[in-house]
Amino acid sequence: MENCKNRDTNCRSGICCEGCGKMDAPLNTFDWLAGIPGNYEDTDIVEVQFKNTRKGYYRNSNGIPLKKGDIVAVEATPGHDIGTVTLTGRLVLLQLKKTRLTPESEFKRIYRKAKPVDMEKFAEAKAREHDTMIRSRQIAKDLELDMKIGDVEYQGDGLKAIFYYIADNRVDFRQLIKVLADVFRIKIEMKQIGARQEAGRIGGIGPCGRELCCATFTTNFVSVSTSAARFQDISLNPQKLAGQCAKLKCCLNYEVDAYVEASRGMPSRDIELETKDGTYYFFKADILRGELTYSTDKHLAANLTTISVKRANAVIEMNKRGERPESLSTTVNEEKHSADLLEQENIARFDNSNKKKRRKGAGGHKNEGGHEHRETKREDSENRSDNQTAERGEQEHRPERRYKRYKGNNRGKNNENGAGKDKPAQ
Repeated sequence: MENCKNRDTNCRSGICCEGCGKMDAPLNTFDWLAGIPGNYEDTDIVEVQFKNTRKGYYRNSNGIPLKKGDIVAVEATPGHDIGTVTLTGRLVLLQLKKTRLTPESEFKRIYRKAKPVDMEKFAEAKAREHDTMIRSRQIAKDLELDMKIGDVEYQGDGLKAIFYYIADNRVDFRQLIKVLADVFRIKIEMKQIGARQEAGRIGGIGPCGRELCCATFTTNFVSVSTSAARFQDISLNPQKLAGQCAKLKCCLNYEVDAYVEASRGMPSRDIELETKDGTYYFFKADILRGELTYSTDKHLAANLTTISVKRANAVIEMNKRGERPESLSTTVNEEKHSADLLEQENIARFDNSNKKKRRKGAGGHKNEGGHEHRETKREDSENRSDNQTAERGEQEHRPERRYKRYKGNNRGKNNENGAGKDKPAQ
């Protein structure tokens, strides 16, 4: 870590490295190879990002010294476009594999670093994007086209605009392009996107509390089906399974392969287990832990018994041979897994951390956790009880003492009552 050398454009904090940058754009990539000698000489291909999630790869044929965060003017058809450098060096070659490109492919060129004149034209073009989108939506509605124009992106020189639209069916927008070209006097490009791509362009926070995956790192959108939720035993609730794009969440595919692999050795859920106690029916399964829970009732949770997959397969094999085990669970007590993390630790240890340790002696000595040894207390109580028993036995074996004590008590009572004064003392 060192002081940032590009505070004005790259980083808001005072400490950063060359590979960081403003986290204000989707699909931001951290260049963890920045600063390594020879990194920039490996390739002259540079990754440039434009509005939202649109990225492109350009060749730095002029040898301009570029680093992450530089604003450059790149080749476009027609004119030029303005973008921000997001990646240089060796990592660009890895990013090319995602787009199925090779370093030998044809790339457009980087003209120069953006000048103040370029930035002024770029700001003027960006200021017209919102009004153009509202106007184009009204034009599409007047033409009765079944489509939704979600965003408009002007080129850096203002000569061209990309209209992003969403449509469920194929749309004939030839008439729309003619009307838009006459109204805005620019070159029109229509680009269809899906609901997931639109959510990535807009951005947002998911139910997990983090930024949307489609707005941070996901570029290839794979179809998601409800079978992924079934494999993971997730409730088929449309409100919980759907994301902000009104489609199934992309994260349903993240762990489905692990669940499929773990469930391969599990028996079918339709198989009934026969024992001498009765018939057991499948109730639920913990796939990753490899445990199955069976119930004696087919529709209710009655006498639930949890066993391992190995035990379930063993019972099934016994049933095939016509044998029935005594019970469903094994006689050996299996290790109990705590469902609550707080059960595994004593949280009261934080309360006793500031207390002073007791002195060794009458109260007994403490162990490392701050608790007295129970064995010392038990020995003290046993010795105390033995002494009491011994004293009680001595009193029982000395009848003379008890007789004299009794005689003295009676003599005192007689003297108080005035009786037995003339009797001699024994």
